Amino acid sequence: MTTPVTPVLREMRWWDIDSVLELEKDLFPEDAWSRGMFWSELAHSRGPEATRRYVVAEEGERLVGYAGLASAGELADVQTIAVARDHWGTGLGSVLLTELLRAATAFECAEVMLECRIDNIRAQKLYERFGFEAIGFRRGYYQPGNVDALVMRLTTASESGSAAVSTSERGTEING
Repeated sequence: MTTPVTPVLREMRWWDIDSVLELEKDLFPEDAWSRGMFWSELAHSRGPEATRRYVVAEEGERLVGYAGLASAGELADVQTIAVARDHWGTGLGSVLLTELLRAATAFECAEVMLECRIDNIRAQKLYERFGFEAIGFRRGYYQPGNVDALVMRLTTASESGSAAVSTSERGTEING
C-alpha cells in the first residue's frame, strides 16, 4: 500500500499556466480565466514592487490546486482559489486560503475582499470559517452565465495592518 502524497505549495510560475488552465476550464467552464489573464497576474507577482501572490499546490507531479491574491494599499482581493474535484473536502482549500491571508499580512493589508458565485455554497462556507462576512452582491458578475456574486470581506481586529483572522469585535455591514 502506498502512502498518499500531501500537496506541496509553491509560487506559481509561467510554466504552470498550462496545468492551471486545464484545472480552470474543468472547474469554471463558463467563466474560466484566459492564458493572458494569468500571464498578466504573474507579471505583478515578483520583485520589490510585487502586488500579487499566486501559488500552486502539487501532489507529486500533478497540480491539484492554485490560488491568487492582489493587493492595493491596505486592501487585498482574493482573485481565485481552485481545488481539483478529487481533492474537495481534503482541507486543501483552507491551506490555499491560509497562504493568501499570509500574503495579505505581508502586503500589510487591513482588509481582504472577495467575490464568490452565489451558488457556490462550498466556497462560502470555507470563507465564513475564516471570518469572512457577506457585505453585498454584484448582479450578473459572472459572465456569460449572468450569475450573481456574493461580496465578502475579512477585516483585521487590530490596527496593525495585518489580515490576521480574528472574529472578535467585527461588525456586520450589508451593502446591496
